Amino acid sequence: MLKQYLNWGLNAISDLISHQLARYVIGVLLILALFWIINKLVKKYLFPWMERLTGKSENEMDDKLVAAFFRPIEWLISLTGFFMALRYLPLSPNTDQLILDIYRSTTIALIAWGFYALASGESVLSREIKEKFKIDDILIAFLSKVVRFIILALALVIIVQEWGYEVNGFIAGMGLGGLAFALAAQDALSNIFGGIVIIMEKPFSIGDWIVTPSVEGFVEDINFRSTRVRAFDQSLITVPNSTLAKEAITNYTRMGKRRIRFYLRVTYDTPRIKLEHCVLRIREMLNNHPDVHPETILVYFEQFNDSSLDIFMYFFTHTTVWKEYLAVRQDINLKIMEILEDMDISVAFPSRSIYLENTDTLTGVKEDSVEASYPKETGNLDSSRAE
Repeated sequence: MLKQYLNWGLNAISDLISHQLARYVIGVLLILALFWIINKLVKKYLFPWMERLTGKSENEMDDKLVAAFFRPIEWLISLTGFFMALRYLPLSPNTDQLILDIYRSTTIALIAWGFYALASGESVLSREIKEKFKIDDILIAFLSKVVRFIILALALVIIVQEWGYEVNGFIAGMGLGGLAFALAAQDALSNIFGGIVIIMEKPFSIGDWIVTPSVEGFVEDINFRSTRVRAFDQSLITVPNSTLAKEAITNYTRMGKRRIRFYLRVTYDTPRIKLEHCVLRIREMLNNHPDVHPETILVYFEQFNDSSLDIFMYFFTHTTVWKEYLAVRQDINLKIMEILEDMDISVAFPSRSIYLENTDTLTGVKEDSVEASYPKETGNLDSSRAE
């Protein structure tokens, strides 16, 4: 009899456990399915409706706000579903608190993700700030990185505090360790201050063609530590900001006009009248050229060179774009060649004339001396034979 009651009790407990486990499994699956459906509805209906609604307004800020928080909200709904499913299970208080801390920390990270995307240098907010305050592109990019860094730092501090750590006490307790860290970070700080100097003085902007003793190319990006420059061979060069801040920087993009300076060397057999007329025609051609800046045009016969008569030319083009500049220079060179061909003037090239001293007199003396002595011997030979 006792054995029968014991078996009945064990079977009842087993059935109870099975029913409870099935209830928990079904409950978890229902919660996950519910939030999966909510996520799909939000993604398919709510966000498109919000995009249509914000698209009707003239302000682009609300459009970018929806776009920036689209992915974080999608992840937040899924995260909330997992959190609710785990909270449905009969967990211990410590485990339940751990899950709550993870959920809160992840929620903070997702919110920071949305603001991080909103603080992009290409965002509408950055563009509106640039247009309103007339801020340079390079400053916008740098400020965007600063704001993003602040967002990440704040999110990290809040998450650390959520886990019960006192940030202020940690910072105050750094002591000598903080001093050692500051000394070790001296180069990083010098690069940051170098970046601030570059941004404040604005020697170049993103996209500018610069030349320094250490690099030449187009500026692609500037961040806390360094500036990235794309060289002409398409290699990407990273230069520390502290180095750039100490160097002389030539910015070719900011030229208002571009200089052409060279010598046209013609031969010495060019008559004076032709040379003078050639100078006048070249000067007139440059004055009438649509791509030549009219402010400074210098064309003069400057000097007598070793093997040429040198015509000095000095003028500027309107364009500063290298490709267009080369096209203008080619057109001017061809027009100069046309003038030279029309006037039958030859271009000189480095040459050297060698003059040999006339040695006919010296040679004649030697021949006479030979002839004077040689016939005497010959005569003797001939006379002996005659005899």
